[in-house]
Formats: sequence, structure tokens, C-alpha cells
Amino acid sequence: MTGRRTPLTLAEVEAIAREAHAHQRDKAGRPYAEHLAAVAEGVRARGGSDEQIAAAWLHDAVEDDALSARWLAGADLPQQVKDMVLAVTKRDGEDLPAYTRRILDTPGALLVKEADLAHNADPARLAVLEPATRTRLTEKYSLVRGLLGLTPDESPTDRSNQANTAES
Repeated sequence: MTGRRTPLTLAEVEAIAREAHAHQRDKAGRPYAEHLAAVAEGVRARGGSDEQIAAAWLHDAVEDDALSARWLAGADLPQQVKDMVLAVTKRDGEDLPAYTRRILDTPGALLVKEADLAHNADPARLAVLEPATRTRLTEKYSLVRGLLGLTPDESPTDRSNQANTAES
């Protein structure tokens, strides 16, 4: 029997991501799938493509060992989705400038990371954390936004010369 020929649908990607992260909780103790859904919706609300929405569902899968890099490589997904997932996956020992440079160099990845940062920095999510953790994460997210060229009032979709869009 040969492998599947058509790419996974968004519904299938969502189901895979939800199952892969089913036993994980975020820092506030909430089901991790809530974060994935919020990032996917953030990408959709920012005008992201289906490929970017799929990458949003999978954006933490490899980093969190919910799915392996080998699984991703063999998945019936467009290469662009795989590239975006790997671009936003932090690597052991990697510094923030190298990480953010890879995101900026990968078409479509910036929008996925922007939606991820927006949900991570949501004041309601941060409010339930210990003050020291809240402060540390707020500073980290601000630094990453700065390295990515994202200001509080501007997003990639606001820029007229946006160079990091996903082409369908």
C-alpha cells in the first residue's frame, strides 16, 4: 500500500495536534490544546493561509516532544507547513537572535510566531502566574517581539512591504 497522496486537512491537523498534546498543561495548568487553538485562531484572524493555520496547530509539537521531527518529515503536509513548524521550534542551546533570524527567514513563520506571542503575553494568562514568572515571561516575550521587528502597534499584516507572507 502506498502512502497518502493528499495533504492532511486542517481538521485532521487539529485532531493530530490535540491528541499529541492531550496530556500536557500550560504554565497556568490549563489544557495545552487551548493554547494551540488560540494560536490557530490568532493566525486565522490575522489573515493567515491554511498552511499557516496548520503550522499554528503544530507549532509546539516538535519542541515539546509531542510529535517527533521524524513524524513531521514524513507527514502528509506541504513542505511550507513543515518549514514553518521547524522555524518556530526552539533548539537546545540556540540563542534568541539565531532563533528569530530563522523565523524571519522562513516564509509564513512570522505570522505564526506573532500569534503565539500574542497568546502567550495575554494579560489574563499571565495574571494567574507567580509574579516572578510573569515578569520573566513578559520581558522574554517583549525581547522576542523586538528581535522580530514586531511593535505593540504593528503586526506583519499592517506592513505594506511585508516580506514574510505565505504564498498559496
